[in-house]
Amino acid sequence: MIDEGLIISKDLIINKMNSLGSQNKQFIFIINFNFDCAYIQELHKIDSKKIKFQIGTYSNYPFLQENPKNLSFQKFPLDYSEYLEKFNAIKKEIAFGNSFLLNLTFENRIETNWSLAEIFNFCKSKNKLFFDDQFVLFSPENFIEVKNGWISTYPMKGTIEAEIKNAKEIILHDEKESAEHATIVDLLRNDLSRVATEVHVKRYRYLDYIKTNQNNLIQVSSEICGKLQKSYSSHPGDLFANLLPAGSITGAPKTKTLQIISDTENHTRGYYTGVFGVYNRGEIVSAVMIRFIENKDSKFYYKSGGGITHLSNPLQEYQEMIDKIYIPV
Repeated sequence: MIDEGLIISKDLIINKMNSLGSQNKQFIFIINFNFDCAYIQELHKIDSKKIKFQIGTYSNYPFLQENPKNLSFQKFPLDYSEYLEKFNAIKKEIAFGNSFLLNLTFENRIETNWSLAEIFNFCKSKNKLFFDDQFVLFSPENFIEVKNGWISTYPMKGTIEAEIKNAKEIILHDEKESAEHATIVDLLRNDLSRVATEVHVKRYRYLDYIKTNQNNLIQVSSEICGKLQKSYSSHPGDLFANLLPAGSITGAPKTKTLQIISDTENHTRGYYTGVFGVYNRGEIVSAVMIRFIENKDSKFYYKSGGGITHLSNPLQEYQEMIDKIYIPV
């Protein structure tokens, strides 16, 4: 039963994760953006008809080779004028110095002939999750990994169509994208320093290639590492309380930017841009819950967005939001 694993309270979420961690239990955690609702359950107790997942080396569903039917996929993005209104509100906040970078997101209606379960079964992603026919996601962005006493995080900032001529050079030399990525890397370095020592950037602005139902994308990530303080290895609740929400889907400075997001966005994020993952005897794999489709009264909505800075162009940001609406097949 899903209800048995649902927790609606930040303190109770932290306590439950700490309790299972101190007992060396294997469990899944699915934490919403506001850190006030989560599903936490031991792996062997999960109902695989209700919750299906794949992350790292963990999964609870059989591999399926053939698609059930040809994919039909249409997207109906919000009107540009609505986007521009929110974009301009964010630019004013940036001009006032209230934020340097803010991840602005929207929900856009889509239509597809695949169910959420079929999307989960047949999409190709290193991290994916199906949750009780409420939502499905296929995230290319790892959040934190903990292994052998070290913690790593992988902020992703920068997206471009791979078919564009010289796409790699364009994305790596774009002034706005470079500044945005540097800001998030600095933010995540500071976040990791709250729970780790010897924090350093191991890889800076490396590229991932993603194949979708529409086109291929290049996305830019970095890897930041540190030596985890021993007290956190058996207290994952405290660990995530210090790190959430993820910097890559909020902005900087984080506290003020979160307030601006709450005041500006036209939807409730819910589980979108939260994190999910598996804890296994001191080791953790987790992902940011992006590339996210939600079922609302039998209509599907795809949540997506991007980082806004003082260098952002509204038409380009609007198009990036649309480009991120895809299924990786």
